[in-house]
Amino acid sequence: MLSEIYQKKCLVLGCGNPLIGDDGFGPEVIRRLEAEEALPEAAACLDVGTSIRDILFDFILSETKPELMIIVDAMAVAGADPGEIFEIEIADISPAKVCDFSLHQFPTTNMLKELQDQTDIEVRVFVVQTTDLPSMVSAGLSPPVMAAVPDMCRRIRVLIQNRFAGTASEGTV
Repeated sequence: MLSEIYQKKCLVLGCGNPLIGDDGFGPEVIRRLEAEEALPEAAACLDVGTSIRDILFDFILSETKPELMIIVDAMAVAGADPGEIFEIEIADISPAKVCDFSLHQFPTTNMLKELQDQTDIEVRVFVVQTTDLPSMVSAGLSPPVMAAVPDMCRRIRVLIQNRFAGTASEGTV
């Protein structure tokens, strides 16, 4: 499956560590999208955990690139309620994040900017407002963040189906 992602027109990448409470939102969204099997053939989902940098670096160097890359993660957004979902600009990604090698750290945000600015890949970033993240291992999402999973899946499905419904998965930009 991993080699197939380089042939897809759309990639949905779920970021986060499911052992750190609500930080596991991205992987849970990917799990749910895969279980529903409701995406067009042009799309692939991948739980990248805390390895987003490796994947982004591969796509910076790859000759074949998707048309659309959707990043799903959890973060604290000032003034938001737990479980609230947002689309944010790459420039708005907060550098504060609990886990190492996350979407929110400087090298990763630079790679996202490079993908967006120097390739034809459209990069979209969807996040959920977290409750307080635990300081120690604590698996499982809080109730408001778990309740946001179906809404995020629906939002991603609609975006992908509107753009790629009826398209073949072969081909690249």
